Amino acid sequence: MSAPDRPDEAAPPPERITAIELDEKSIARWSPEIEHERNVAIFDLLEDNNFALKDRGNGPYRLFLSLRDATLVFALENAAGETIELTLSARPLRRVIKDYFLICESYFGAIRGAAPGRIEAIDMARRGLHNEGAEILQDALADRVTMDANTARRLFTLVCVLHLRG
Repeated sequence: MSAPDRPDEAAPPPERITAIELDEKSIARWSPEIEHERNVAIFDLLEDNNFALKDRGNGPYRLFLSLRDATLVFALENAAGETIELTLSARPLRRVIKDYFLICESYFGAIRGAAPGRIEAIDMARRGLHNEGAEILQDALADRVTMDANTARRLFTLVCVLHLRG
């Protein structure tokens, strides 16, 4: 591990994702608001995350996220250059993703002119669904990956932008 640039600057922990690529063939083209959410999730995830494979440390990791049929594929390259592929059925996430996008559409419509109380209510529902999806993702990967809640939330956002076919 290289030394920090400044003596008072701590080196980032190796248990993290340092690069993310989404499979362009798996990405659905959404509204500019959803594209913005994707970009923010990637930025925030790269800035601050806690992610480690339980059986194969050697982070940091480069993540290539894609969808094969109804399977999410997390292809991770570790510090040693090894590629580890984790797969996860997208089926348990379908309902919450569908509901999340429906509430996001309502939210983005509301911020264009609804009363503040209405916007707040919709945003609370949106955050609740987002948390639910992150928990499902975190639980489904729990035997293979250690990650914090914020990392799970950001990964859930990225999973949402993949086109869930079939």
